[in-house]
Amino acid sequence: MSSYVSQIPAAASADAVAHFSRSFTFETDCWDVHAALQQGGPDFVLLDVRSAELYARGHVPGALHLPHGKIIESKLAAWPAGTLFVTYCAGPHCNGAARGALRLAQLGRPVKVMAGGITGWLDEGFALATAT
Repeated sequence: MSSYVSQIPAAASADAVAHFSRSFTFETDCWDVHAALQQGGPDFVLLDVRSAELYARGHVPGALHLPHGKIIESKLAAWPAGTLFVTYCAGPHCNGAARGALRLAQLGRPVKVMAGGITGWLDEGFALATAT
């Protein structure tokens, strides 16, 4: 008797390679963002797309605050067109990072989502900064 896990067969290896390889073009994770920030001068702009209150309570060090609903071309003028943006929100239960990523993509900007958001950041044991 098969379980719900095996009831639908796994994808062919070639399909799995294509799928998982493609997923990395859309997202990164907290560990890789942290490592890049530790090296200094990251090659991306990290955007916290949550509310001002949540950002002030704690955010990823080095992240800029730009709520997803306020992402417009004039707010991005400081960065060249090819600048990579990475968005994050509260965590897996929140779609703010995807909303921000969608807005950036609609404006023609390269973008990835930081999987896990603040929840993932804290799960990895990384510290938050607070607004001063």
